[in-house]
Amino acid sequence: MIKKAGIVACSDAVKKEHKKYSDELVGFLRSIGITPLLSSCIYKKNGSIFSGTSKEKADQLMRMFSDPEMEEIYDISGGDMANELLDDLDYERIAASKAVLWGYSDLTAVLNAIYTMTGKKSVLYQVRFLTSFGGSGDIQRQRFQNREELFSPSFELVRGDSMRGVVVGGNIRCFLKLAGTRYFPELEGKLLLLEAHSGEVPQMITYLSQLRQLGAFDKVNGIILGTFMSMERGNCVPDITALVKKYIHPQTPVALTSEIGHGDDSKAIMIGKEIKISS
Repeated sequence: MIKKAGIVACSDAVKKEHKKYSDELVGFLRSIGITPLLSSCIYKKNGSIFSGTSKEKADQLMRMFSDPEMEEIYDISGGDMANELLDDLDYERIAASKAVLWGYSDLTAVLNAIYTMTGKKSVLYQVRFLTSFGGSGDIQRQRFQNREELFSPSFELVRGDSMRGVVVGGNIRCFLKLAGTRYFPELEGKLLLLEAHSGEVPQMITYLSQLRQLGAFDKVNGIILGTFMSMERGNCVPDITALVKKYIHPQTPVALTSEIGHGDDSKAIMIGKEIKISS
């Protein structure tokens, strides 16, 4: 069982009115024997939109990674600003740490940068869903204590009969923040996971065009599509599966899952871990 965990906010500052969810999370962690250590850069400060400078946020994250007792680090933020930390992180110390970072959405940029720079795995998952922040807290708390269930999203292959590779990606918009930087992962032989909270067909065309222009679809062993919440709510035509098929090679396998993404009932998946999906 995990004994010590950090709580950080590497992206946008968490609203003060959401502190109740952080307190609820801390209470739950303590109830199952985990000692939480909180970053000093979580909530908005001095009436601004910031919880601290990028260097201050990076230092708080490195404080967690540098703690020899730290086993997991949970990011509870989201938004737009996580990639500002990347140049201030000590990747050698992150690689040497046993701590594993958890986050989702905008943390896609940090999780993939850590994999690129260190080969270290991270977890695409939002621990705020363990609280009353969403509507699935009860089932999420059960899953959190049953890691086998938490890390077992179901997949449906809609093209091809199998795919194997190391998983990279996450939120499509935030993943593309790394394009052209040293933090963008090598995609040869990888499984590219894509999901989104906002954005409908025009936005997805923008992102998919950029991925194609980067040569991503020439390299990957398969595409995993999680939930695309705005598209699904809007019953967009074409849907994301049809849209993606227009951009990738006809032989590239495609798998769907409704259990990875921004939904409060989502399960977890590891960025940087090799998996196999078969029919």
